[in-house]
Amino acid sequence: MTASALAYHRDRREATLEQLLDVLRIPSVSTLPEHADDIRQAAEWIAAYAREIGLENVELIETERHPVVYADWLHAEGQPTVLVYGHYDVQPPDPLEEWETPPFEPTVREGKLFARGSSDDKGQVFAQLKAVEAYLKSEGSLPVNVKLCIEGEEEIGSQHLPDTLQAHHERFTADMCVISDSQMQAPDRPTIVYGLRGMVYGEIEVTGPSHDLHSGAYGGAVHNPMQAMCEILASLHDADGRVAIPGFYDDVRALGDDERAEVAETGVAESSVLSESGAPALWGEPDCRVAERLGARPTLEIHGIRGGFTGDGAKTVIPAKALAKVSMRLAAHQRADEIAELFQRHVESLAPETVHVRAHAFFKADPALVERDHPVMEAAAGAYQSSFGARPVFTLEGGTIPVVSTLQRQYEIPVVLMGFGLPDDRLHSPNEKFDLRQLERGVECAIHFLSNVASHHG
Repeated sequence: MTASALAYHRDRREATLEQLLDVLRIPSVSTLPEHADDIRQAAEWIAAYAREIGLENVELIETERHPVVYADWLHAEGQPTVLVYGHYDVQPPDPLEEWETPPFEPTVREGKLFARGSSDDKGQVFAQLKAVEAYLKSEGSLPVNVKLCIEGEEEIGSQHLPDTLQAHHERFTADMCVISDSQMQAPDRPTIVYGLRGMVYGEIEVTGPSHDLHSGAYGGAVHNPMQAMCEILASLHDADGRVAIPGFYDDVRALGDDERAEVAETGVAESSVLSESGAPALWGEPDCRVAERLGARPTLEIHGIRGGFTGDGAKTVIPAKALAKVSMRLAAHQRADEIAELFQRHVESLAPETVHVRAHAFFKADPALVERDHPVMEAAAGAYQSSFGARPVFTLEGGTIPVVSTLQRQYEIPVVLMGFGLPDDRLHSPNEKFDLRQLERGVECAIHFLSNVASHHG
């Protein structure tokens, strides 16, 4: 079966690219209400494709916001069921002026496909879907049972997915899950992520006077909410870059000596971080290697501050209110609910009597760890070996994929993170791209993975 599926895929590379271009043209930006129709169009595109390749029970499962695409093929008697998860929604493309070509007019340059969603996640999930097509079209069957869960809210925190999985628990029940929504360290260095950080995302609001004030009339007598906000934000880290919230590190999973050595050997290098980020120097906990800071340690980041006057020219105003967006990435064993409470309590404790301070978290996701010795991990490792010519390294990832902890909690199944992206794909940034060689070998890897799962089960 595998040979036929591989031959089918290799004979249809141009058709694969054209189909991917079609779905990338849909501006399925989940966070913006004006793109609601585009989101539905993308979901319907995925559903129509699933029907065309031979998947069954295809359905758009409605949520309070964006639908989840479900489909299955359950005729591999005695074989396990693999749940393929992905997302069809994308980040906003702003700032548009920094794109070399329009974000929703996919363009191929020097073997790379530039478009919003090309790597995160339409291109990567497409590799998994193309593997399913290759088996069904070449052989009329799959080596294992397969279910799809392709959602439209990942970029806004998978807000309604837990409830959807709970309401349709039996439908999504599987023996394992595969997700292609992560990165390899290099084209010749495949990577399996066995740990993801969680996240708490919140806001801080500082209010002072009942309305904006003239700074000449009130400056020096009324505490400026923007200044108070800056004072609060500056106190959230100590001089060494550690988060200063009491109790923040209490439950952080410590790496053993062997794991620290492995992270040092296989993790991202300091030089790579500097070259990819363009930062003039590194920053962070001095007693932790950079690779540990990026995957095994928690963080607190300030994403934006709003208030007062920011237009051209001058306006001498003391603003009545200031707002800041803050997120915390959580390391293994931290609990999102507890960190959110610590964050709120600490920030509000910093409030001077001259202003009012309110903090709250509106998104929470727990971190996730995957058992490295589970057979599905070996199936994935062998698939990378067959398609990319190298055994994968195992790494801790700094990002957050909320569905991983959700699946572990609700279904108690292993989740293998089989990514095909590269570090320079510019996720969430202008000029996002996906290397077409990664797409080609990614489909081959997914084909081998399904075969390996069947072999390891047998």
